[in-house]
Amino acid sequence: MALSGMTGFGRAEGASGAWSWAVEARSVNGRNLEVRFRGPPSFDGLERVAREGAQARFQRGQLTLGLQAKRSEAAAAVKVNIEQLERYLAAGAPYVATGMAAAPRLDGLLALRGVIEAADALEDPEALAELEAAMAASIGQALDGLLQARREEGHALSSVLAGLVDRIAELVGQAQGLAAGQPAAIKERFERRMAELAGEAVSEDRVLQEAAALAVKADVREELDRLAGHVDAARGLLAAEGAVGRRLDFLTQEFMREANTLCSKSALAGLTAVGLDLKAVIEQFREQVQNVE
Repeated sequence: MALSGMTGFGRAEGASGAWSWAVEARSVNGRNLEVRFRGPPSFDGLERVAREGAQARFQRGQLTLGLQAKRSEAAAAVKVNIEQLERYLAAGAPYVATGMAAAPRLDGLLALRGVIEAADALEDPEALAELEAAMAASIGQALDGLLQARREEGHALSSVLAGLVDRIAELVGQAQGLAAGQPAAIKERFERRMAELAGEAVSEDRVLQEAAALAVKADVREELDRLAGHVDAARGLLAAEGAVGRRLDFLTQEFMREANTLCSKSALAGLTAVGLDLKAVIEQFREQVQNVE
């Protein structure tokens, strides 16, 4: 079986040069696919990567992707701020010329505030593109981890749902056996109703109407046939590839519709009891289906 759930978590980490980052992807149930991305500033292209990656892997669920990145200043490239250095030299030149101060040494100049700066890779378009590509790969890895987690949930759901479908099939079989006693029960009810009307002036049409109404109520074969057909359809969907959650949800509604009609038509306490058990199992099935993509 190839069901996929809608809840899960995936994480990936990466590093490039002075940068390191971590990506977390998580999802919960949702009627449609909703993707929210939170990333560091200056990496605007990553949101598109996250959305397209999610859309390629999932069809339903509320997804949240977060990317946290930091740069190690110690490992970052450095550059000399020439303009700042020249300002220091210009400010000290009059004191050097009058002999009030010695000529500055290079090591002293480089130690002044603002002369040495960390070179920002974000200022270099090629370096930025390379960094974004590395981060995008990590986003893909986190999404793959989420996909695997959702598949594992789907595998667990498969056995649960298959067991519930088997139980529904078992109850439908019991109902089919009990339904054979419906005509006799209806006949007894009809005879009792006719006895009640014996003291009244009853037309032949009235008798036929009563008989027809009870005969229609007695026949639950159509509902049982549809329930059996829904069981086959459910088993087919559980074995199908792709996202089947919406179709299973619709099928659950059809299951419940037929079970309700079965209970309303039942003339036997035993058949009514089976119908109520059937509705309870269908409700359990419905609750589990809400987790299927």
